[in-house]
Amino acid sequence: MSSVFALVDCNNFYASCERLFDPSLKAAPIIVLSNNDGCVVARSPEAKALGIKMAVPAFKIEGLIKQHDIKVFSSNYALYGDISSRVMATLESLAPQIEVYSIDEAFLNLTGFEQMGSLEKYAQKVQLAVRQHIGVPVCIGMAPTKTLAKLANYAAKKYVATFGIVDLTAPQRQRKLMELTPVEEVWGVGRKSTEKLKRLGIKTVLQLAQMDKTRAQRLFSIGMVKTIEELNGEVRFSPEDSPTSKKQLMCSRSFADRITEYEPMRETICEFASRAAERLRGEGQVCSVVNVVIRTSMFNASEPSYSNSATARLSTPASDTRTILKAATDLFDSIWKEGYRYAKSGVMLGDFCGKDKVQLDLFNDSPSQDSNNSLMTAIDQINLSGRGKVWFGGQRPKEDWFMRRENLSPAYTTRWEDLPLVK
Repeated sequence: MSSVFALVDCNNFYASCERLFDPSLKAAPIIVLSNNDGCVVARSPEAKALGIKMAVPAFKIEGLIKQHDIKVFSSNYALYGDISSRVMATLESLAPQIEVYSIDEAFLNLTGFEQMGSLEKYAQKVQLAVRQHIGVPVCIGMAPTKTLAKLANYAAKKYVATFGIVDLTAPQRQRKLMELTPVEEVWGVGRKSTEKLKRLGIKTVLQLAQMDKTRAQRLFSIGMVKTIEELNGEVRFSPEDSPTSKKQLMCSRSFADRITEYEPMRETICEFASRAAERLRGEGQVCSVVNVVIRTSMFNASEPSYSNSATARLSTPASDTRTILKAATDLFDSIWKEGYRYAKSGVMLGDFCGKDKVQLDLFNDSPSQDSNNSLMTAIDQINLSGRGKVWFGGQRPKEDWFMRRENLSPAYTTRWEDLPLVK
């Protein structure tokens, strides 16, 4: 029995979320801005049609925004995260096995489904269920491997005639699409690899699929070999072994107002370290490396500039907030300098492994480790419940130093006072 994977990807997810509770936005051009209302990170189809590019700074398109009455929103992660969890819950009710890949994407394992009927009809059922239950449109690509499913999803988004669904299980359809598709659209092939492949004369996905694997490993890596094998229908990427698996986790922000004093700056480090540790636990990972960075603005030549970072390696890989906080604050103390107006700080965690693969040192107390894990689990459950909040002493409960979000929509689904009113 050949494998079948489906990639379900929410269309223009952030913009689609903003439309859910405001019918007047149905056909309006929408853009969503990054942290601190900096750059465009999401666009509705109407905004794309106006020529607005991803990552363009908002101030550069102010004229376009006024001319076309484009609706501008600050990133509302509370709303997007909750809608994402609802989408994933719906998918879990429709598929025997689901792997959440990102906030707006999930792989479904549909192996064996083709024997029970049309895969395309099943995909239509999934598409309709998500639209009816949540209100978010999705595209679905199906194929024998995850890399081909990603390619099928690309076609489902690009070609209107597909109505958002592409079944790429047939070899002849795979070949036809690979002939038409640029090599940069392959899952896991980044910008540098694309440039190198094009210098080698490999410009389409089909040319990559036909590349000699020995040459590919010599010029790139074993990861490229796996990608080539996946393009040829061989399953090589398990849930733990994806071409774009996360190797680092970063929490950082630019500040709405400059920070000049030690204590509030240290609080930002504590906040980011705590958030990063919580996200790390959510992914079932532990880290061995903690990095802290602070800097002044790169765009104000009239002020003294300073940028620095420091890194530490933990004696035992951890996801315990207290361990990561201690390392992060020690690193911050080592690079802090008075007399500057700081514009940004961040905490990065790296060198990951599964929490069940940690090799304890000689002096580690195993029962104590179990107790620590239980404590972190309890804190996470409280914080995610929406009924309370537990934070560590170094964090600031009121984030008044935080980013500028002048166009923030209500947290419709996670805050009582933001519930929409129906008149």
